[in-house]
Amino acid sequence: MRRMREIAIKNLTRTKISFDFLKKAVEAVLEGEGAEGALSLVLVGPGRMKKLNKRYRQKNRVTDVLSFPGSQVPWVKDSLEANGEKDLGEVIICLREVKKNAKRFGVPLEQELPRVLIHGILHLIGYDHESSEKEAQKMEKKEEEYSRRFQMVGNGLKLFENKNKK
Repeated sequence: MRRMREIAIKNLTRTKISFDFLKKAVEAVLEGEGAEGALSLVLVGPGRMKKLNKRYRQKNRVTDVLSFPGSQVPWVKDSLEANGEKDLGEVIICLREVKKNAKRFGVPLEQELPRVLIHGILHLIGYDHESSEKEAQKMEKKEEEYSRRFQMVGNGLKLFENKNKK
């Protein structure tokens, strides 16, 4: 019997994002990789992201995405050991930084947000673009594959819950 994937999403920004849109992107990667387990996604503002990046990566700047594999997250690791469950971990995205990236790259937010989310999930699964050029190419290829896959399955889904895009 196949275990269900639990996807928990928390939006700590004022922008109303469709959770269905985000879940489809997550599911595209987890299905493709055959990954099982729970995953948390948190959308944050630049202040919180900068603090997290400084605390966990010693980089005093805002970044678009941080990934914390379940085995490395203190607040997740203890509950995993107690319950014997598999938790893939947590992806934290700075929505404002993703919006800036989209503008800089000349792509719609509906394309950039899934790409950043996919990047974060691939880190949870074990991909690492910082270890070698070969691994970076492998991860980039997977990002492109899942971004294309999501564009097909996510077509027609609305990114924003309402017309107020902020």
